[in-house]
Amino acid sequence: MRNLILLFTKDGLQYQIAKGKNIIDEKAFFKTRESSGNFIDGELSKALCETDLKEVYVISAINHFSLTPEGFDRHDIGMKMISLNAQIDTEKEELMLSINKKYGVQFYYTFPKKMYLKIKEKKLPVHFNFSGEKFLNRIQVSSKKEIHINLYHHQCEFLALSGRRIILYNNLDINSEVDFLYFIMFTLSKIGFGISETYFYVYGETTENDTFISELKKFVKHLKIVFDNIHKKNFIMG
Repeated sequence: MRNLILLFTKDGLQYQIAKGKNIIDEKAFFKTRESSGNFIDGELSKALCETDLKEVYVISAINHFSLTPEGFDRHDIGMKMISLNAQIDTEKEELMLSINKKYGVQFYYTFPKKMYLKIKEKKLPVHFNFSGEKFLNRIQVSSKKEIHINLYHHQCEFLALSGRRIILYNNLDINSEVDFLYFIMFTLSKIGFGISETYFYVYGETTENDTFISELKKFVKHLKIVFDNIHKKNFIMG
């Protein structure tokens, strides 16, 4: 039996077929100007038609989210909080909750309702999660001031931590590598992180974003690429 692992980004779908610890297949699809409106939906349908599936794991990196302390239970205003950060359609999006006990936070996030129902119709055990929660579980932190950056295709997640305390989490589009570099420098100044005392850790699509990394190296003193995405290995961060 095999597991289907789905990663949704703003304009993309990546998936892996796994059998135990072995990746049998991996595919990636991203919208372009020429893509039809239901392009991602169509590729999801094909992925769900894979045979001999046991379970489905869904990771959403779509940047419709709100971060709250663990235990916050005003679920009735979850959509409203998300709408402060992103334009949402309550009729077409499903409200979800992902809890990270390691850092005592939780994410309200939305997932396209049409795709949610399509996945549930498969009648298989399904595990939904938000990429920010998965990212937090994967990283290793120390007592230093740290910036962790997870790069996707034209998108990234950004974590600022001081010790085990989360200072900032954001999930944003990368339309320009120069603009993203400016955003990082501006954010450092706002949260009081000095460039010389801050340690940067980068994950994900590092080869695709090599220009950004080269520019970042010119400004920061401590930079480590933790891993680059490798075919059939790291693109969903294990």
